Amino acid sequence: MTPFTEAVIDIIRNIPEGKVMTYGQIARLAGNHRAARQVLRILHSMSQKHRLPWHRVINAKGQIAIKRDDSYNEQIMNLQMEGVDVSTEGMINLERFQWKG
Repeated sequence: MTPFTEAVIDIIRNIPEGKVMTYGQIARLAGNHRAARQVLRILHSMSQKHRLPWHRVINAKGQIAIKRDDSYNEQIMNLQMEGVDVSTEGMINLERFQWKG
């Protein structure tokens, strides 16, 4: 596993309940500000194995990035159970809920 991948996993693992981070934010904190898509790939391929709170990661617009399907609904449900307000358009107020790490 690369140091970048290890850093991404550690950052995601430490997002507190009721907070979110963006793909780009995680990439910057992990050392590569251009690797937001790599964060997405890591999250997709390693969430289950490392029990990552994947639902706490959203896009830079403050929006759920998953297409509207079962995973989309699961992400909304998980965030709402943690006290995060999610609009009917899948938007989250970053000023209120973004974790600065």
